[in-house]
Amino acid sequence: MSATTAAVPFWRAAGMTYIGYSNICAALVRNCLKEPFKSEAASREKVHFSISKWADGKQEKPTVRTDSEE
Repeated sequence: MSATTAAVPFWRAAGMTYIGYSNICAALVRNCLKEPFKSEAASREKVHFSISKWADGKQEKPTVRTDSEE
């Protein structure tokens, strides 16, 4: 191993981003929890965001989206 690769974090050496690595670690921790903590953590992991389209230089009404597959 060369001196330049020794300083590279293992998630970067594996071709991952830190966000991807962080999401995998968080999912593993949530899966190890016992009830009722597991269901509480699952409810907090849902992400909601809004998307606004632009037409003719004006913003249209935003729509709220979620990343869950419900």
